[in-house]
This record gives sequence, structure tokens and C-alpha cells, in this order.
Amino acid sequence: MLEAISEGRELEIQLPDPEEQLPLDDLRKFTEVFSRIKDAYVEEVDDRTLLENAIKGMLGGLDPHSTYLEPKAFEQLEESTSGEFGGLGIEVGMEDGFIKVISPIDDTPAQKAGVQAGDLIIKLGDRPVKGMSLEESVNMMRGKPGSTLTLTIMRDNESGPIEIDVVRAVIKVTSVKSRLIESGYGYIRLTQFQAETGQEFRDAIDKLEAENDGTLDGLVIDLRNNPGGILQAAVEAADALIDEGLIVYTEGRIQSSRLRFSAKPGDMAEGTPIVVLINGGSASASEILAGALQDHNRAVVMGTQSFGKGSVQTVIPLDETHAIKMTTARYYTPDGRSIQAKGIKPDIEVKPARLTEVDNQPFFTEADLSGHLLNGDEDKPVKKQADSEQNTATPAASDYQLSSAINLLKGLQILDKRKGGTD
Repeated sequence: MLEAISEGRELEIQLPDPEEQLPLDDLRKFTEVFSRIKDAYVEEVDDRTLLENAIKGMLGGLDPHSTYLEPKAFEQLEESTSGEFGGLGIEVGMEDGFIKVISPIDDTPAQKAGVQAGDLIIKLGDRPVKGMSLEESVNMMRGKPGSTLTLTIMRDNESGPIEIDVVRAVIKVTSVKSRLIESGYGYIRLTQFQAETGQEFRDAIDKLEAENDGTLDGLVIDLRNNPGGILQAAVEAADALIDEGLIVYTEGRIQSSRLRFSAKPGDMAEGTPIVVLINGGSASASEILAGALQDHNRAVVMGTQSFGKGSVQTVIPLDETHAIKMTTARYYTPDGRSIQAKGIKPDIEVKPARLTEVDNQPFFTEADLSGHLLNGDEDKPVKKQADSEQNTATPAASDYQLSSAINLLKGLQILDKRKGGTD
């Protein structure tokens, strides 16, 4: 450059884009705050602690799901995706500085103690959670199996805080549960999406068809209070039921965050009518599955609006022991719907309710009238009503949403038979 100037040649200087330059004024402010804390804080704080707290603050201020993973937190993340860890058994996030319960996990201490999706935890034991990071709160909830933690909770429709004692335990999550509700009608419960959930879901369908001695008349997939998990597992579950086309795609600023997942040919349920149950505790990967089946008209979605976590988090290692978990993309259903902060809207809204059977007194009918006309089919055997009634003591009998799903599937089966001209 000096040579060009001395020779009198024209020199073109490319100045950096102002928007890409480091914000020097803000950096000066940061170093000033750093220095003031070092000099005047009531207790001496080392540089590493201050810098790590600054990193936590940068990520925590972005959204409720981005966080700094120190060695213990990174280990806990791996435990939760493998399906076994110690603690209470709840999926949580941050809301207005408090810990919000996204969903209690099935068959865990939190669910058994009565913790519900949507609860706001304001105290863990004697310690208020206001100002506590998500990582700190999770560390407090984990502990020695058998020890008790008191959760102070704010809940809709409650006049004041309520306290719930939860006994910590080793959490072993079974991600897929299945059974025949009754002949012809299967039920698969997905509690969360782990590494093996996709294959376990396919195995569950095979098991139900084997128990039913053939293709099912209807299938209920229960995603209520499923907080999500591994994206690929949800894609595999959708792929098992969708014959072709897009399942989900993601959009972000970097190329690696722009992904598309499509179904391979084949529907292992062979067109069996499906109802998917969701509620406010259905989040993330469970919304991907529900949204894909809904957009492909492969299932009727029933229940209440889902949670609305439509973002993708990527774990980015910083060294061998530290990493950051950062939101890098939003995901979209096949029809281009963003679920973020909106959730999946059910095709049929069915709110939780209690079923109460009224007294079933026999009615006085035409057949009881003296001299009534005969039907003409008197030679055919007629079963007594008591013999033909099905046993109502089934899991669906105490679950209004599940009962509604089964009734819908039965109605679809009746219509299908009528269209086919069968009895």
C-alpha cells in the first residue's frame, strides 16, 4: 500500500461493512462492567466465573431453549435422550422468569404426585426460582433417589400457590406403550421421542396386528403430554404411516439448519383410520408427528391445542467438556405451517371431562304393549340386552378423550362398511 502511494498510483481500499464490525462501544461497556464487578463486588470473583456467567446470559437472553452446557449439563442431556436418568420426571422451560412445566412424563414421581402440564413452579424447596437459570433449576430438581423436593406451584383455576411433595427416583422412560382397547381397535402411547422410538413404534403396530389376527379397524396414537425429544424419531414414526411426500422441513440462517425429511413408499398400517390425541403438553417432536399426519389427511387430530414449540436446537461443542445448545431453525409442517408459539390446532376439539353413567332403567317399548304387531323376524334368535352389552370397564371408559377417539373410529368403520356394501 505504501509503495502504491509513493508511486502515485490509485489505490482502492475496501472498508469493512459497518454492520459486520464489532460493536466497539458495547464491548467497552462490557469490559467496564467486568472491571467494576472485579473491583467492587462484595466477594471476590474469578475471571472464569464471570466469563461463563456472561456466556450463560447471552444464550439465556435469546429464547427459553438456548443454553450453555457445562460438563454436568451435557451429561444430563445425553441421559434424557437415552431414556434413563434421576430426578422428578418433568419436561420444563422458562416463562417470565419462572419454571413452566411443559409436561410430566408418564409413570414418574412428578406425574404420580399430581404435577400438570402448564404449572408454573415458583419455588423449589425453600428457594424461589425467579432469577434462576433453567440449568440451575434442573440441577436442583435432580438429586438422590428417595429424597423429597417440595414444589410450590401456581396453577390456573387455583386461588393461590399450592405445594406438591415429589419423591425423586431413577427415571426410566418407556417411550412406546401399546395395547388393544377392544377387538379391532389399537392404542399406542408415545411418552417421548428417544433414539429407538421410531423402531419401537413400528414394532408396536406389528404387535397390535398380530394380537388382532389381522389389520386393525382403527388406531389411536396418544401424544398427550409428550414433550418431544429426538426429531429423527418423530420422522421415523410418521414415515411408518405416510406413503409418500414431505414429513417436515426446517429453515434457519445457516445451510446445515435447512433440512427436509420425506417419507419412503409404504404405509405399514395399510390405510387403517387413525386418531391422534394431543393437548397443551404435546410439544416439539410430537407436534411434528401430529402436523405431518394432519397435513397428509392420514389422521384426525383430536384433543386440545398443542404447546407450540416449533424450534430446533443444535448442540455445538466448544471443547471436550463444554457445549452450547442453541436454537438454529424453525420447523414447518408439510403444508408450510410454522408451529412456533401457535401449536397444532385439533380437527376436533375435545376437552378433558369426567364420564358419569346415569341410571339405566329399562324403557317401556312397543313390544310391551298388549296386542302389538309382530316384527316378522321372530324365528331368529335374539340375545338378551344384558348378554350383548360390552364390558365398559375399559381404559377408554375413564378417559373421555380416548373414549371419543374410539367412538369416532367406530363411526368411520361403520361408514366404510356401508360404502362397501357389507353388513
